[in-house]
Amino acid sequence: MTLARRDDDLYLIDLLDRLLAGGVVLSGDVTISLAGVDLIQISLRALISSVSRMVEP
Repeated sequence: MTLARRDDDLYLIDLLDRLLAGGVVLSGDVTISLAGVDLIQISLRALISSVSRMVEP
């Protein structure tokens, strides 16, 4: 049995392959405050890329 695939279908593995091929940087800040006073601030930074992309040939 063969499953037909439309060109506009995007599977998780295809998305992961595209992200790893080019790399992606994720960035975000979360601040929890009470009555205008910042109690907790978290800064997140992540670089997602394949190892072969990171190592220069």
